Amino acid sequence: MLFDDESTKLVPVPRKGVDGQRPWTVNSSAISTLFQAAKSLGADIDSLSAQVGISSKDLLDGEKRFPVADLLSLYCVVARSTNTPDIGLYVGRIDYINRLNLQLYACSACGTFREYLNVMPSVLRIVGDIGEVKVRREEQFIRLDWQPLAVATNSQRFLSDSSLGVAAAIVNSVCVQPIPVRAAHFSYAQPQNLSLLTQQFGQNLLFDQPVSCLYLDRECLDYPLIGLDADWGQVLAQPIRHLFENSSEINDFIITLRKTLLRLLPSGDMGVDKVAAALNISRRTLQRRLAEQGTQFLQILQELRAELAQQYLGDERLSITDIAFLLGYMDQSSFSAAFRGWYGLSPREFRKK
Repeated sequence: MLFDDESTKLVPVPRKGVDGQRPWTVNSSAISTLFQAAKSLGADIDSLSAQVGISSKDLLDGEKRFPVADLLSLYCVVARSTNTPDIGLYVGRIDYINRLNLQLYACSACGTFREYLNVMPSVLRIVGDIGEVKVRREEQFIRLDWQPLAVATNSQRFLSDSSLGVAAAIVNSVCVQPIPVRAAHFSYAQPQNLSLLTQQFGQNLLFDQPVSCLYLDRECLDYPLIGLDADWGQVLAQPIRHLFENSSEINDFIITLRKTLLRLLPSGDMGVDKVAAALNISRRTLQRRLAEQGTQFLQILQELRAELAQQYLGDERLSITDIAFLLGYMDQSSFSAAFRGWYGLSPREFRKK
């Protein structure tokens, strides 16, 4: 029976992170997605809301954050009420669709799967403080590891299933050539029913492993990404056209730098050293050439972010959280604070106007 399965039981998670200061939270979309999955499985949403103390009104506020412990509690309540220990896989499918526009924007700046992995959407920045998918190399494979923030969740299946489910769906959709999962390892005990897991990840499954991870053929790193049709290509190229339409008045080096920043922004790591390496020059050379133009690295970066923010907010298909990711911010609140500094109002207020 489901409730004899240790991997679906509630685990203790601290309300605050390892530093004991900032609380571990997730955004409202993480809760909304779980409610949507529960509803599709016939759950009584009003009853679920009452059990976990989260109302539909709470979810209307896109900037509201919820404790990670509340998300895990809701997972357990939904699994019990719908008798669905695979609920994480359902959530992963919904998350995949919800992030499609974000994937397209990220892919528009990349040519190969190797480049895409460098800007692969961060779970920490898109969902919240639950963990991260990290890319590793292992012999002829690349490995996508699920690394939860709370160690206690390593033996629980909900977050592993949802995060690796999203990763597998994305991986097998962004390239011209399919990228099958060669093996999937899970840190939780083997469930009684493997049907959905095998549908999602194939037959080669192992349980009670040190980490939950997916194995992919290493040769897929050089697979080309799917090219977008003309209409989508024009939409996604708009930010680039906007930035460089007066390129005759801009130094060629600054144009190249902006294009490099545009490609690197979603990775979130916008240090001078990383950007210099991407330009194949030294940090000192980058700073010298900027000084020759009477500007600095942070000035170029913030001007680019400010201009892109307006472009992205004009596309209603992108959520505020998506835009924060595309601009390289750790979370929505950091982006909102920066935007208010640039334009004197919040991103949501700007979009309404």
